[in-house]
Amino acid sequence: MQNENDKYWLAFASIEKIGSVFIQTLFNHFGSIKSAWCAGAGDLYKIENLTKRQITDFLDIRDKTNPDECLEFIEKKNLKYVNYTDYNYPELLKQIYNPPMTLFYKGDLSRCNFERTLAVVGSRKASEAAKTVLTKILSEFKGTDICIVSGLALGIDSCAHKAAVNNGISTIGVIASGFDFVYPTQNKDLYKKIEDESGVIFSEYWPTFQPLQWRFPHRNRIVTGLSKGTLVAEAAIKSGALISANLCLEQNRELMCMPGLLTNPNTAGIYKLIKNGAAVITRAQDILDTLNWQMQTSETKSDDTVESLNLDEQEKTVFEIIATEASTFDTILAKTGLDFSEMTLILTNLELKGYIKMTDGSKYQSQINVG
Repeated sequence: MQNENDKYWLAFASIEKIGSVFIQTLFNHFGSIKSAWCAGAGDLYKIENLTKRQITDFLDIRDKTNPDECLEFIEKKNLKYVNYTDYNYPELLKQIYNPPMTLFYKGDLSRCNFERTLAVVGSRKASEAAKTVLTKILSEFKGTDICIVSGLALGIDSCAHKAAVNNGISTIGVIASGFDFVYPTQNKDLYKKIEDESGVIFSEYWPTFQPLQWRFPHRNRIVTGLSKGTLVAEAAIKSGALISANLCLEQNRELMCMPGLLTNPNTAGIYKLIKNGAAVITRAQDILDTLNWQMQTSETKSDDTVESLNLDEQEKTVFEIIATEASTFDTILAKTGLDFSEMTLILTNLELKGYIKMTDGSKYQSQINVG
């Protein structure tokens, strides 16, 4: 719900030369965002920890900025926003150093459980092995209220968001630009899917602010800050994922790592973190144990149908056999007449989608009810 202070929060957010620390310092000093915006030069120069340059830049741009026009601009963009003092501003984010004072967003906040948030970070050039394992781990959260947080970049970020979307898990994407930009462009459809169905996309940046290089590591403090813990899925020694890992530790949150092939240079950072005490994650239960979350998978609606699962004909045939009765690989092979390699691929895909799992090391059983 809009209040009279919104236009001042938005006016501050529209100034590219100042950051959230500057805004928070003024807000804490004056006790209201309106007073902070309207403060005279003499009062500003008395505030500790602000440089003369910061104050001069602010005063120069403030005189050219109309808060009412800022509010009108955002309303025309049809953007939603939440300010630092709003009741629905994420509590975890308030606990970090340098929290964003205003978050613009698309999507629906009510889709996300901000008490069950897991950040997933990693290499933009992720190996197929890492993406396969990460997808498998996240698929094990199907039916829970866990929320996956990541940065909507290529590689591990995209993999995490897609795994969430495909398994009906809510997800939060945090972008490093204003909403006038979709970066990377390859994720345009993923952006839309999250916005329309699966969660929220956040940005601390005014819509016209570009995806400049420094904004990506700066954005990472929000990814980890929104989250109870951070899972590093793949990371080289010098990488943005290690920046996120360090932020996670600075924010006193749980740090977890997914081990990978020792021959992969993108795992060097992983093993450095593990040696320094990060939890090792090979399955979803490891994450629950590390975060001390007690969680049961909710029952799938009984009115799900095989047609609603978006399977191809061969996958549908295999799944229907397993849904009828838990079956061994050889039994399914005999009933379908498929060859060994085809069957292996289909069963792997069904497992990754969270529709089936192996029990007792020999039989596959359905993970969902179909009517």
